[in-house]
Amino acid sequence: MTERTDARVAARNPGLTAAEVAQRVARGEVNDVPVRSSRSTADIVRANVFTRFNAIIGVLFLIILVVGPVQDGLFGFVILANTAIGIIQELRAKRTLDSLAVIGEAKPVVRRDGTAAEISTSGIVLGDLIELGPGDKVVVDGETVEADGLEVDESLLTGEADPVLKHPGDPVMSGSFVVAGGGAFTATKVGRQAYAAQLADEASRFTLVNSELRNGISQILKYVMWMMVPTAVGLIISQFTVESHNGREAVRRTVGGIVPMVPEGLVLLTSVAFAIGVIRLGRKQVLVQELPAIEGLARVDVVCLDKTGTLTEGGMDVTGLRLLDGADQPYVTRALAAVGAADPRPNASLQAIIDAYPPGGADGWHCTGALPFSSARKYSGAAFTEPGGATSTWLLGAPDVLLPDGDPVLAEVDGLNNDGLRVLLLARTDLGLGDPAVARAVTAHALVVLEQRLRPDAADTLRYFAEQDVQAKVISGDNAVSVGAVAAKLGLPGAERPVDARRLPAAKDEMAGVLEDGAVFGRVTPQQKRDMVGALQSHGHNVAMTGDGVNDVLALKDADIGVAMGTGSEATRAVAQIVLMDNSFATLPSVVAEGRRVIGNITRVATLFLTKTAYSVLLALLVVCWQVPYPFLPRHLTLLSTLTIGVPAFFLALAPNKERARPQFVRRVLRYAMPAGIACGAAAFAAYLVARHHYTGSGALDAETSAATLTLFLMEVWVLAIVARPYTWWRVGLVLAMGAGFVIVLVTPWLQRFFALKLVGTQVPWTAVGIAVAGAVVLEVAWAWVRRRERSAG
Repeated sequence: MTERTDARVAARNPGLTAAEVAQRVARGEVNDVPVRSSRSTADIVRANVFTRFNAIIGVLFLIILVVGPVQDGLFGFVILANTAIGIIQELRAKRTLDSLAVIGEAKPVVRRDGTAAEISTSGIVLGDLIELGPGDKVVVDGETVEADGLEVDESLLTGEADPVLKHPGDPVMSGSFVVAGGGAFTATKVGRQAYAAQLADEASRFTLVNSELRNGISQILKYVMWMMVPTAVGLIISQFTVESHNGREAVRRTVGGIVPMVPEGLVLLTSVAFAIGVIRLGRKQVLVQELPAIEGLARVDVVCLDKTGTLTEGGMDVTGLRLLDGADQPYVTRALAAVGAADPRPNASLQAIIDAYPPGGADGWHCTGALPFSSARKYSGAAFTEPGGATSTWLLGAPDVLLPDGDPVLAEVDGLNNDGLRVLLLARTDLGLGDPAVARAVTAHALVVLEQRLRPDAADTLRYFAEQDVQAKVISGDNAVSVGAVAAKLGLPGAERPVDARRLPAAKDEMAGVLEDGAVFGRVTPQQKRDMVGALQSHGHNVAMTGDGVNDVLALKDADIGVAMGTGSEATRAVAQIVLMDNSFATLPSVVAEGRRVIGNITRVATLFLTKTAYSVLLALLVVCWQVPYPFLPRHLTLLSTLTIGVPAFFLALAPNKERARPQFVRRVLRYAMPAGIACGAAAFAAYLVARHHYTGSGALDAETSAATLTLFLMEVWVLAIVARPYTWWRVGLVLAMGAGFVIVLVTPWLQRFFALKLVGTQVPWTAVGIAVAGAVVLEVAWAWVRRRERSAG
């Protein structure tokens, strides 16, 4: 029937010819809005190279190249390597995103030369005839040419909640989507002239905004800049005063004090962690349309699930036909076949009926009018001229919507719903399809019983969320009892108490109270889904919404994280932050785990970097106050940073991490980093002062620097050992390997000379070790106190 309908429509308006399309392409009248899934290569390179901290490090590197020696400029080569790694990983993520985005890209149906075919959105030209069906997104502005009960939702553009019924001649705007019916429109504005393109030039759908991690790191970097500038100025003045006889040494010591203040790898590792997350999820056919969604799904504490397409597979099977009031079975089956044939774009329920009662069984029935199914109405309808000239009008939909309360048929329906079956009522009406009261005066003829196919992985996924203290709420347009029975089969707690959404309070606070207690909600309208998401958010919940149908679009848009199925409607895929390309609900735990890995590991890594910044600022202040040479050359701090931060941070940032995501990223990082930085800086400076008191003569400054370096390394390794907890074999090995690296430098003559590190005598070195041990005790006490504070606050 679909093919016959398309052929009939094509005969009315064949669309543009191939020659007309070629003329428009030559004139540049094409839909040239770039459909990019990620940042361009130039944007990625620019973002990684041209940063404020790279500029600071670059200037300092050039200064060291002038005054020498080259080993004091090692930090510059480290920055080059970091930047290259960041660019490479982001380009890998870009390739993954782009390939998945091409697979999931909406392909509108365009009619040319009388033939309808799917093409890419960039292939549309001015004047093209574009067909529309339920769930289709309007990709360019146009004018309606054909309308068969065409209802368009423009709420994402105008804020108007009610769908708009379109007639021939009415405008349609890009960014809206079809909720019911079908039709076609002619493109009148394409490319950047289209309405949605004017609202927002969506050059990149994959953004880095609204991320607590990103925002928190930006805030931290702002604090760092505030501390750096005055401290660096004071250090410069101090070193040129103290080392007035040796300008080159003053420059080197000044640079040595400024470089470690810069947490140069923090932004890099955050980008790399996100990029690796994208690549890992891409291998599991998860398209991340906004990078913070990886982080966001790890923070959610409520997941709202649409039953159809999420807990159940899209398809259904007719398992029974129950005749009512002595209805004639052959007549009812012919009516069902005719109703199925009347809709060129059937949903899953109607498709199951078409499969059971093919259109060939309705020979001689001629459709004279149709009312497409709508999630808000909960029914569809069609009018016919039957063989012999008789006319009839039929409705197919939810029994509890079409029948009055107390109707005896509803008791039979409830029994079927209790078994998790879906039930549709076939009823006849004497009113016209356009009559507002058409559903109030019906004669029931039969109940069509449908069985839904449960996703085999749904139960395990629900169990995972329960173990992670994430509440699951099933929100469906189906009968509440039926939805509850399906959810109960999957073991969802609270499924035995389903709630009919038609009885939900309208007030947001009252609705939120009911939502807190319930787990299964049926007969939910698309607007109610949106209201329910808002009500949960008003009570402080981070809400994720999953869905695949056009009735889920508004809720997906408003949820903190929207998750769509790859085979879902164009509209749902367009507004979701995450698209499960393989339609597997079981992939969601992987997304949650990836988000937790990113959040937990970046928290660890940020603590390491900011500990370095804190002790560097403190050392600079102490040097200014004591008016002594800065204890370290750039090469010393490059060595320590590489062994205790740079190399370990890469391993820690990409390691598995199942810790629950917690809010207040900045506060938590600073609570640990500030005490650690103060302890490290104080211990290193104490060892430096002891060494200055002990050593005299030529070479004394090198010996003093070596003693302070030993203490600072031991303190930083202890910070690394704390951050690496809880221990696994590879984390213990990582800490030991970094310690072994430092020992190798101390015992290898040419490395001693290269890094200007040589411990003189035994008294001062052992004193430096003792100071580090005392500092480690202070670290343990301080961190234990912070952990207790966090637990009591949480």
